[in-house]
Amino acid sequence: MTNDLTIRRLAGGDAGTVRALLALYGTAFELEAEYAEAPPSDAYLAEQLRNPATIMFVAEADGEVVGGLTAYELKKLEKARSEIYLYDLAVDAAWRRRGIATQLIKALQETAQAIGAWTIFVQADRDDPPAQALYAKLGKREDVCHFDIPPKS
Repeated sequence: MTNDLTIRRLAGGDAGTVRALLALYGTAFELEAEYAEAPPSDAYLAEQLRNPATIMFVAEADGEVVGGLTAYELKKLEKARSEIYLYDLAVDAAWRRRGIATQLIKALQETAQAIGAWTIFVQADRDDPPAQALYAKLGKREDVCHFDIPPKS
């Protein structure tokens, strides 16, 4: 664990912090060009952050974003409940192996409990053993197939 680290949920006025997190995602996922290609406006980011279904946490050290996650609350219809989809999670390479990703997920777990979500689910690429190991220590693995379907062909 890191003593000089702060974990916090982002809110409507944190567009600049979201930009720093997106830059971190671009680097961590090796998609810098894609993340830099058409960045959203501050108004768009503020709108997303005001949406209670958008959940973003950052890990900050000395005011610098060193990790973060993005998740979405999905309201269900089969029961009056919701589940959380942990969509993105990354920690700066210089800050890894300090429990930061686990701290971020624990913050998400607290939020999930507070809103009454029944589960948090996440996907990990087959060629990403560190992510698989992290998620395996926190939950149960299910093998599924993921498909990307275009909006219209």
